[in-house]
Amino acid sequence: MELALVLVIIAVGLTFDFTNGFHDAANAIATSISTRALTPRIALGLAAVTNFAGAFLGTEVAKTVGSGIIGAPTGVDGLLIVLGALVGAIAWNILTWWLGLPTSSSHALIGGLVGSALAAAGTVHWMGVVDDVVLPMVLSPLVGMTLAYLLHAGLLWVFRRANPRKATRRFRMAQTVSAAAMGLGHGLQDAQKTMGVIVLALVTAGWQESFDVPLWVIAAVALAMALGTYSGGRRIITTLGRRIVHLDPPRGFAAESVASSVLYTTAFLFHAPISTTQTITSAIMGAGATRGLAAVRWGMARTILVAWVLTLPGAALVGAASFWILHLATGI
Repeated sequence: MELALVLVIIAVGLTFDFTNGFHDAANAIATSISTRALTPRIALGLAAVTNFAGAFLGTEVAKTVGSGIIGAPTGVDGLLIVLGALVGAIAWNILTWWLGLPTSSSHALIGGLVGSALAAAGTVHWMGVVDDVVLPMVLSPLVGMTLAYLLHAGLLWVFRRANPRKATRRFRMAQTVSAAAMGLGHGLQDAQKTMGVIVLALVTAGWQESFDVPLWVIAAVALAMALGTYSGGRRIITTLGRRIVHLDPPRGFAAESVASSVLYTTAFLFHAPISTTQTITSAIMGAGATRGLAAVRWGMARTILVAWVLTLPGAALVGAASFWILHLATGI
């Protein structure tokens, strides 16, 4: 039974990673597509390649997700907790993708873990949830918005006497670099969360004792995310690229540069699993706000904010329900 469940968890985990790819593909490429710096096909290819490469840049976030959110469960019941979390996260991803909302796959997975563990009367590390999830969830959008506003304001001042056409053309070229940096950051952050859950299943089954991530797990997760990214996610690309604020190449460059910097900083320095979606969305709003507050479509921004707030509890409920369904179905 344990062998079958571990294999199912690995398969479902890679499926979640695939949905993470197409759900969050917009994170890396929406700005570049909306400013016409890159064509959709080239942008998707660039994002897929950089997502794949980014997954190999570190594993500290994976260890945080694997050991810092819930107590390591044991036995078959513990494997059902992990499986319930993944099913809940996938369900939330598909729902918000269908609605076109750029919510956080990271928070969906963590919410699923918490809900599934609570349904099984397992241990939740609430201080870990607050320190590694809730606080970054609040701070990263604020930091992203503020820094993107300041960076674009600085760019406006530095290039105030530049020829507008030449400046626009150069920033379109620069966006190739900033989009690649965003793709690497997305792979670095989001791929590790799936790695952490798969390793949690391996530890639960007794296949390994530490939360170190095996190379085969890194490679499998990287490939699944890259394939998911290349498959698209046009609904959310439209929301990020057009419905929040009108972007031009300088603003797109500022948003991508700031968002990717925040992703690297939190992954390498704090090992915190932050949301790439929230980071880039807030950076887009910050860069757009240099036109004035009226330039941001605050109605859409409020809708996205509500979706952000609902993701943790919503995914937790679905994760809890998934655990009980699996528990009843298996008779364990």
